[in-house]
Amino acid sequence: MVAKEAFKEPWRYSVAGISIALRVTPRGGRDDIDGIEQLADGRSVLKVRVRAIADGGEANKAVLVLLAKSLGVPKASVKLLSGATSRLKQIAVDGDPARLGEALRKLAQARSADAKPTDQGN
Repeated sequence: MVAKEAFKEPWRYSVAGISIALRVTPRGGRDDIDGIEQLADGRSVLKVRVRAIADGGEANKAVLVLLAKSLGVPKASVKLLSGATSRLKQIAVDGDPARLGEALRKLAQARSADAKPTDQGN
């Protein structure tokens, strides 16, 4: 079994803030952060779902608003770096990197704890 701590954090720190690797699900039924997931190639991503459809950048806008609200930063501090037409995106968040990292860690852990794994083999 792999422990939750085996997942790398899907964000990187910089002087100006933090950049986050995301996997976005548009038309996901609600706007929410679903925790950390490891992709087949070994990269870790923060799973995000939004109600908006992936048309005309609506889902991207919803993701930026969700992250700004969740991290307690102004919307202008959250920018799409790459992945405008992909489910995999890179987002930059300006602010105190230590505070942002801690906030992301708490959000991801809370969501991971909410997701109860099924009993395997018992």
